[in-house]
Amino acid sequence: MLFTAEQVSGGHPDKIADQISDAIVSDCMSNDLHSRVAVETLIKDNHIVVGGEITSKHEPNIQELVRKVLFQREPAITYDFDLVTHISKQSEDIALGTNDEIGGAGDQGSVFGYACSETRKMLPLPFVLATEAIQELEHTNSPLLLTDAKAQCTYDYRKHRIDTFLISVQHREDADPKDVQEICSHIMHKLADAYGQNQDFRILINPTGRFVTGGSFGDTGVTGRKIIADTYGGMARHGGGAFSGKDPTKVDRSGAYMARRIAKDILRARLARKVEVQLSYAIGVAEPVSITVNTFHTGKVPASYIVKWIRKHYDLTPAGMIEFLGLLHVDYTYTSTLGHFWRQWMPWENDSKPYGK
Repeated sequence: MLFTAEQVSGGHPDKIADQISDAIVSDCMSNDLHSRVAVETLIKDNHIVVGGEITSKHEPNIQELVRKVLFQREPAITYDFDLVTHISKQSEDIALGTNDEIGGAGDQGSVFGYACSETRKMLPLPFVLATEAIQELEHTNSPLLLTDAKAQCTYDYRKHRIDTFLISVQHREDADPKDVQEICSHIMHKLADAYGQNQDFRILINPTGRFVTGGSFGDTGVTGRKIIADTYGGMARHGGGAFSGKDPTKVDRSGAYMARRIAKDILRARLARKVEVQLSYAIGVAEPVSITVNTFHTGKVPASYIVKWIRKHYDLTPAGMIEFLGLLHVDYTYTSTLGHFWRQWMPWENDSKPYGK
């Protein structure tokens, strides 16, 4: 069976939009822990639109927050961009059930958490390879390469080998394609070796032959369009709600983080080798309306036992998840690239913290 997973760089226009939205969330939360934020960003060329709802004692300087993201990701327009904002306060109808006294979910919907034993990160191997390829690209500091990039890995699960490795990376106009190919192919083979994989995979690097125009000048960026790259590369289901631009009272974000943490804990407790956890919420209601577990026939105990185990060990109210994971004190700007389930400094990824209440 062939399965393909993709990752994108922080200079991809959708990720620029995510980082701007999360920079606004983090700025509000760092100045007022009770902030309610739901913002979206659109970027095309040097035109940026930020819209949404913010209820906070703090008024963010959106112009400066945008500038800081662009300085790293689209430096050519750091001091030459057009910003339009459309910001209002959170609806009072939503606030009726989501204020701190009631503590209900900030929206209805389902979220999924996933973990597997394929890699030490408890993530699917092709997704890890694609993501680490982007990470390596961003760390090369080559003067030939620019900030927009995508990596894709196709893995043959029947033969347990890499079938195809693809990298598309923006480069300077005067860059020699052979030099770009050398950088990328080195990364591919280095990662394949690190994970004990075959070296005879098909290699694709900038398949059109040229990738000079990129970032917001090559595409339009919108918050929340890379939710598969943000999670599990398509290996697990997704509730559909984006993470970026939302404060942690929104279960699209906090619930998904908690579901991932629970999935990892199930593996750590040796209850299964692969698991998907679904949590479903109703707006204004604190407790989840349902908990569903799928172990893909790898469970050491019945799924019904794991559901009871989850209910026993975790407070799944928005307030409980926020407290357990410390979600009021996370700089979300740094979660919005290379996936939200990746680095140990993220409290939902920290394997050293004991699970449960």
